[in-house]
Amino acid sequence: MTDHAIQIHTKVPLGQKIAFGVGMFANQMFPAILGIFMVVLVQDLGFPNWMYSLIYLFPRIFDSITDPIMGFISDNTKSKWGRRRQYVLLGGLIMGVAYVFMWQLFKEDSLQYNFWYFFIWSIIFYLGLTFFSVPYVAMGYEMSDDFHERTNIMAIAQWIGQWAWVIAPWFWVIMYDPEWFPSADVAVRELAIWVAIPCSICAIVPALFIKSKSTLNEDYEPLNAANIGGSLVKIAQNFKEAFKIPEFRKICFSTFFIYNAFFAVSSLTFFVIVYKLFNGDAEASGIWVSLFGCLGALGTTFIVIPIVAWMSKTMGKRKAFMISQAISIIGYIMMYFLFIPGKPWLYIICLPFFSFGIGSLFTIMMSMTADIIDIDELNSGKRREGVFGAIYWWMVKVGFAIAGGLGAAFLGVVGFDPDLTTLQQPDAIQGLHAIFCFFPVVGTLVAMYIMNSYDITEEKANAIRAKIEERKVNNL
Repeated sequence: MTDHAIQIHTKVPLGQKIAFGVGMFANQMFPAILGIFMVVLVQDLGFPNWMYSLIYLFPRIFDSITDPIMGFISDNTKSKWGRRRQYVLLGGLIMGVAYVFMWQLFKEDSLQYNFWYFFIWSIIFYLGLTFFSVPYVAMGYEMSDDFHERTNIMAIAQWIGQWAWVIAPWFWVIMYDPEWFPSADVAVRELAIWVAIPCSICAIVPALFIKSKSTLNEDYEPLNAANIGGSLVKIAQNFKEAFKIPEFRKICFSTFFIYNAFFAVSSLTFFVIVYKLFNGDAEASGIWVSLFGCLGALGTTFIVIPIVAWMSKTMGKRKAFMISQAISIIGYIMMYFLFIPGKPWLYIICLPFFSFGIGSLFTIMMSMTADIIDIDELNSGKRREGVFGAIYWWMVKVGFAIAGGLGAAFLGVVGFDPDLTTLQQPDAIQGLHAIFCFFPVVGTLVAMYIMNSYDITEEKANAIRAKIEERKVNNL
């Protein structure tokens, strides 16, 4: 039996919560901008579909291997700095350096050179992301043992992290504005520097300011070369034990369905707005594409997260989740009726409603995961935040990868042709709009069905904590 890797406090100082939240900004800003910059690979540098697909899919495969290994290493690190901080610091630095170098691409170089140059640096970047994100998420899980304080920690983190999605859409405007840059490939070379430096600083803030205690005397698995090399069997066993907990399976699969459904249609946003509202005239659409993402993120920041945190405290996490997702369904239905050609401003009305879906998801689910880790500690006597974080976010990344393929498939299913106007393909545009609004509803309903039987209440969570503390006292 092992003790906590850090000293648990019922109430966490605001400064510690903010330090954790600053890391979340980096955790969300890097991938948010990456998704925007990657358009340049096809649009401006001529990457064919197979190159783009390989660059898109291989990092996810790489993550599926490295994330659980990093979770195992992080959970079993003996250090005077604790289990997590050194990896968060190292990962933040690697991400920043790799992000700058991976975008130093020039049209004058050959297609093959640019492909392999980007591919290699992207692998280094994703390795840094693994070093950072797995122990970083685990830090959040172990910051408090209080049922509601865990929600407060995740709410503040998500509030700060959401600013990445407020800022990111405006990079579309900057990249393709000739008054800013002569071409988009020039833009990403320079903007990568301005993204990487502040994001890298934000990434290392949790390592510098979140308190931890020495784990030099803990009874962890030894991290020698032989043990790490053979750790895949132990990792598989950890996965098996984690998935034996029914409530953990529920939050993983519900997240998968909501996240997958949302991001499968998010790639259609540009086409739905331009072709449904502006008859296929991208220039006439102006800033309305960017505003959709920006205003949605602002709604999440100032409306959704505070309300969800309040609901979680007053009615419990499961009910807060169910109500939030029901509100998001109302928003998606409104979106179907408020996308009216020539009146783009009407879609603003539905944004606060549909934002409750993704906006509430990670605030509640990450708090729930911390509660479930207590169940695992009661069963196993171990604190395995890294393992549970790796599994949960692996499900998110799998959903993201599937979503990318579904988005492209939807365009083919409805027969959409970007070279035609709306009047030339009305059925395709109508079908695209319907998928955009109602596919997330299906995913949300499935998730709500799964979570309807989730039964970790505040009373149950407190009882589990009491048993854990009682066992610690008896083992002294």
